Amino acid sequence: MAHQNSNEPLADLTRPGQLNAANDSRALYLKLFSGEMFKGFQRNTIARDLVTKRTLKSGKSLQFIYTGRTTAEYHVPGQSILGNSDGAPPVAEKTITIDDLLISSAFVYELDETLAHYDLRGEISRKIGYALAEKYDRLTFRAIAKGARQESPVGKADSTFDEPGGTQIKVGDDLGDAFVATKLITAFYNAAAALDEKGVSGDGRVAVLNPRQYYALIQNTGDGGLVNRDSQGSSLQSGQGIIEIAGIKIFKSMNIPFQGNYGVLYGTGTNQPLDPGNKGSFVGSTTELEAATASASGINNNYGAQNAFDKSCGLIFQREGAGVVEAIGPQVQVTSGDVSVIYQGDVILGRLAMGADFLNPAACVELHTGTADSAFGTTYPANA
Repeated sequence: MAHQNSNEPLADLTRPGQLNAANDSRALYLKLFSGEMFKGFQRNTIARDLVTKRTLKSGKSLQFIYTGRTTAEYHVPGQSILGNSDGAPPVAEKTITIDDLLISSAFVYELDETLAHYDLRGEISRKIGYALAEKYDRLTFRAIAKGARQESPVGKADSTFDEPGGTQIKVGDDLGDAFVATKLITAFYNAAAALDEKGVSGDGRVAVLNPRQYYALIQNTGDGGLVNRDSQGSSLQSGQGIIEIAGIKIFKSMNIPFQGNYGVLYGTGTNQPLDPGNKGSFVGSTTELEAATASASGINNNYGAQNAFDKSCGLIFQREGAGVVEAIGPQVQVTSGDVSVIYQGDVILGRLAMGADFLNPAACVELHTGTADSAFGTTYPANA
């Protein structure tokens, strides 16, 4: 055991932040933050695992190829076989462009970090992850709603080979009908039938509703035709694809476009949820999408204007319905060295570069009340 004077530093002091007990005493601390940031993102985004995701290695956009259907013909003896006379199958393309770099950042003052009695960086990291995840889901869900209103990109000029397009299903006449479990269940079965009739695979079918709709459904578990009735307690109430209707797994999210709003619209009409009060500026704001009517820098895909979602009240889709292209996945960057010395702190930055759009409209279903929104705004959202 080493013995030293009290005024001398301990030579055998263990520094858990050092790499191999050498050099920078904080070298390992930043990696904890990186992991925390990614967990904060992953736990709060559901769209990333429900749609087709591709990574862009270079360039500004990614091309997806559509191939339509073809026919079978009887061979005529003696006739050359040179392909179908109708020239099928038709082929088309879909290009998804990367939006500008999406960032969320915070400056951590070193003295504040020293005096704090809690994990300051870990807490900030989770909030940065939440912010990126929220934006990711909102853009992706708007792309799915867009796909539900489109004809298929695949077809021929003579209309002999038109592929099926998107589907919009009416839940009810009034806004409050979007929260009535029996009406939602009927819409689910209609959606499943439509997807079957359009040849969409039954594998990977999901729905995303707002929390009020989800809770209305699970209260109807006993007599509403829900699958997985044996799921109870927290698993049933989690909203993470535990319950199903017609083979469609159901998720809940506050990030779907819902009646001109994100998540939920509070009102006083029949069956509409009452405003709980004191909900802050991030929950249920009826003006959340209004700024989306103006063009926005940084957006390179059309995610629709605010008034394009006035009647939308839920999404049902299959994995092929929409695609997300990522050039930079969720990452973290932290300043160090001279910059940290000058400012006596670090800038912690989470970043993401992605773009989203529909792929196969036939795999997209939008639930709506009243008369369906048919137009999809040509302006880009400033508050997507």
